[in-house]
Amino acid sequence: MQYFERFNRLFPVWAVLLAAVAAVVPDWFTGMSGQIQLLLTVIMFSMGLTLSGCDFARVVKSPAPILVGVALQFLIMPLAALLISLLLSLSPELTLGMVLVGATAGGTSSNVMAWLAGGRVALSVSMTMVSTLVSVVATPLLTLLLIGHSVDVPTLGMLASIAQLVVIPVAAGVVVHHFLGARIRAVEPGLATLAMLSIVLIIAIVVALNADRLLTLGPTVALAVVLHNGVGLAGGYGMAKAAHFDERTARTIAFEVGLQNSGLAVSLASQFFTAGAALPGAIFSVWHNVSGSVLAGWWKRRPVPKAEEPGAGAPGE
Repeated sequence: MQYFERFNRLFPVWAVLLAAVAAVVPDWFTGMSGQIQLLLTVIMFSMGLTLSGCDFARVVKSPAPILVGVALQFLIMPLAALLISLLLSLSPELTLGMVLVGATAGGTSSNVMAWLAGGRVALSVSMTMVSTLVSVVATPLLTLLLIGHSVDVPTLGMLASIAQLVVIPVAAGVVVHHFLGARIRAVEPGLATLAMLSIVLIIAIVVALNADRLLTLGPTVALAVVLHNGVGLAGGYGMAKAAHFDERTARTIAFEVGLQNSGLAVSLASQFFTAGAALPGAIFSVWHNVSGSVLAGWWKRRPVPKAEEPGAGAPGE
């Protein structure tokens, strides 16, 4: 298991390295685009194997982090998108694309990064589901208020996707954990390695699919996306600490706020507006996976002592 742990510590290196390879030789990875859902299912099932029903019961009994995290997400990200766009004098269509990214729910990658960073996985999964439900109203309302455009959010499609990619595999993992919990704890580093390999491959596929956009990307748009993601991560973490949440909870909220469902933003922009409006979402989908991987790796090397976490639950919580 020491081999796996050493490999896991270099997670940011593998993520950046394979992303660079995919940008240079996209043909190596574009053919695997149909495997993204399978890889996500593997990741979520692996996460579920480290969780128990008690982890989710603790989340239900203490809903404050969910309420604060979701509120921060729909306050920080849309406003940051608009302010950054105005500061950098982005065109109206790019500004619209930025706000669409900010007004969507948290992405499933936040669950993975929270797990790898030593956050609270049950909390992360719960926040993603709640923010998805809230986004049915919040996404079109925020877009209308901030930009003056209204969009129709594909409610049933979003909920079906969350069920398929998150709820079912995580629940299956929890059931297996119930019967084989002791054995699973012994191989958790191996599970983390499997998840890391899967997320690194997903990053490479996403980069490869957006290679053309990356080549034509202007530095101003790139800066806007990087700043937007950075504000979300830093704002989520800082506000969570200001609310006196523990370190693991703060890390979880940081990822939930900073990592968006940018794929939905791209879909909405393409369906209702222009290809240019879809650009920020496409770039965000690449960048937030890379930045999230780097931050998760950095936090992974700085584990939180259990003595500093009163009432901390099981390792997978």
